[in-house]
Amino acid sequence: MAEHEISRRQFLSASALVTAGVSLLPGTGFGFPAYIKNLGKPNSLFNGVQVGAITYSWRSMPGTAEDILKYCVEANVSAIELMGPTGELFAGAPEGPKMPPWTGGKRPELTEDQKAAQAEHLVKMAEWRAKVPMDKFVQLRKMYNDAGVSIYAFKPSALGEKNTDQEVDYAFRAAKALGANQATIEQPNDPAQTKRLGDIAAKNKVYVGYHGHTQQTPTWWDTALSQSKYNALNFDMGHYVAAGFDPIPLIETKHDHIVSMHVKDRKNKENGGANVVWGQGDTPITAALELMRARKYKFPATIELEYEIPAGSDAVKETAKCVEYARKALGA
Repeated sequence: MAEHEISRRQFLSASALVTAGVSLLPGTGFGFPAYIKNLGKPNSLFNGVQVGAITYSWRSMPGTAEDILKYCVEANVSAIELMGPTGELFAGAPEGPKMPPWTGGKRPELTEDQKAAQAEHLVKMAEWRAKVPMDKFVQLRKMYNDAGVSIYAFKPSALGEKNTDQEVDYAFRAAKALGANQATIEQPNDPAQTKRLGDIAAKNKVYVGYHGHTQQTPTWWDTALSQSKYNALNFDMGHYVAAGFDPIPLIETKHDHIVSMHVKDRKNKENGGANVVWGQGDTPITAALELMRARKYKFPATIELEYEIPAGSDAVKETAKCVEYARKALGA
């Protein structure tokens, strides 16, 4: 591990406190829930850097809007990238067919019947998205804001090549109603699609944050960026490291185009690329957070929990450990 990273011993010590549900408050020797000093509200804004989480991190747990808000408070997360189903079900979307659960972090294989049921559901969703009012999204935003949580990104499955223009437009309108300045998606391979998304994003004045995995390179976003000022990066620094690159130069050169950044710890390409507990991999998490603090970059650092959850823990407790790691890294 690089010398500038928090030591594994420091991280594990902090993790033990968070797992127990406590965090030492500045100037005291007593343990209290990390959010008590904020009158019950979470606060993951540390020395000017907004640390958040993508709600995908809690995919192993129930995912209603009320559940997600509870997890935010428990993990001391005050800003999120909201996955589509949580927001859409709250707004009255038709429920999808029951699908097999993810196992070992892998997407399950679907039977032909399951594929047919899913296709039928997508048609219903397109019809619903075309006519749904934004009132429930505004209500969801208020519920979260009142509890101390903001929504900066929305990730519905409405921005794909097979989605209609109405669905794409809906995605940006819903993001805006939620208080987000971006809707996020895996970057398409077809430049015509990034052009289409960028044009509809510009009409709504909401960014498209393009996310990638190990296909990310220093120039991977350049075509999309040239097409619209509303095409932007939902950069994943952990995947970038696993692809064999140093994320710090990219953050420095493309910070004006980054609207959010996923943070995870992965081994680099030479070391196998595994997702690991923060502090055990090759991703320069501390250096990146320190750069954001020093340069006053305003895009959020989004915790994405992808390492295997240890026995006796759960996704919320592990997210809380990552929040605490970031807090210490930022000297808060």
